Amino acid sequence: MLHIQPIPAFDDNYIWLLHNGRDAVVIDPGDAAPVLRTLKKLQLNLTTILITHHHADHIYGVPFLIERFSPRVFAPQYEQYAFKHTALADGDEIELPEIKQNFKVMWLPGHTLGHIAYVNDESLFCGDTLFGAGCGRLFEGTPTQLFSSLNRLKELNANTKVYCTHEYTAKNIAFALTLEPENQDLIARKNMVDELRVKDLPSLPSTIALELKTNPFLRCNQTAIVKNSGANNLSELAVFTAIRASRNHY
Repeated sequence: MLHIQPIPAFDDNYIWLLHNGRDAVVIDPGDAAPVLRTLKKLQLNLTTILITHHHADHIYGVPFLIERFSPRVFAPQYEQYAFKHTALADGDEIELPEIKQNFKVMWLPGHTLGHIAYVNDESLFCGDTLFGAGCGRLFEGTPTQLFSSLNRLKELNANTKVYCTHEYTAKNIAFALTLEPENQDLIARKNMVDELRVKDLPSLPSTIALELKTNPFLRCNQTAIVKNSGANNLSELAVFTAIRASRNHY
């Protein structure tokens, strides 16, 4: 049986752990220490590391884990990495037989130019491209690139679980409510997330269906969001660009 759980790191990162009680895969291990503690506690052998992009809070722990476990490492071919890895491009597929999982690679430029995600019929591990009720900042790409990347994710099966790598959901919901204050799905999500966070529980995973109902960056054609965006024209890209810029200062 596959177990998926977050390993908290730094102030608000999640390193996702996939395991079957024996073998383990981790995604974006920016810090090795909490990974090592969790693997030891659960008596797991680390076989594989998956990387979505090159930012330090997603890769800093990789060399330490390689030294300890010698796992396979997969990372985007569009970026440079100092550690040995298998480079992945859009449309590639990887097999993880130890945990009986296969993933397809999606290239999602925007947050970084080389950002990728890992997806199958049940799960999306999307790094910093899509967040709970939000999306990543534009550190390297253009608004057009990130908007296109998010539109690709909108086409995934609605039941796909969304595993992103930061606990930003509550802040993102607060911003979303400034754009769509009457959205009852968004209000309900706020109440649910508030209950989880007061118990120090993660707000993730989400689902594509929930994001389509509550994430303003996937809803740039909605009347209230268009009205409140401050965009200089009514195109979805213009609305997206405006609200992404507004979120940077919220």
